[in-house]
Amino acid sequence: MDSTGALSGERLVRDVVRDVAARVAPDEVVLVEGLCVLDDVAAVRRLSGRDKQDPLGFGLAEAAALVTPVVWLVLNQMASTLAGAAAAGAARRSSRWLRRVLRRPSPPAVLPPLGRDQLAEVHQRVLAEAVRRGSAAEDARELADAVVAALVLAAADPPPSDPPEGEDPTAGAPQ
Repeated sequence: MDSTGALSGERLVRDVVRDVAARVAPDEVVLVEGLCVLDDVAAVRRLSGRDKQDPLGFGLAEAAALVTPVVWLVLNQMASTLAGAAAAGAARRSSRWLRRVLRRPSPPAVLPPLGRDQLAEVHQRVLAEAVRRGSAAEDARELADAVVAALVLAAADPPPSDPPEGEDPTAGAPQ
């Protein structure tokens, strides 16, 4: 497990959103960074329009042309679906209640490495949601391709491993 809470091969939804925004809509990186200070539940609530107090100054749900809501909401839904298959509903509800009582933030949404069929499903969901929000078909396709590319590259590029405890990381390096 790394410092973000993701296991090897897993990717935080917020990191994929940040990568896609940087590639497809660099002007939205500031928005993504603003959302990243929140936990994922609060970020999704703001992006979906379920938050009555939107501190970002405008209704993100009504901002149809933005890439960030499409990518974050679709990937969060996919992560929830995959996590739901692994966790029982009652256990999930009780842990949510306990976090709320103890005022702990929810853990970040994590995407495990996805198979070919799951990547195709992500592509289709992003494409459909982008078109539904008013993006041109070609722009929606470009966005869906960028999301899948970010997920594939994340799976192909494992995080650097830390040297074992007590071992000199420069040992054996050319001088």
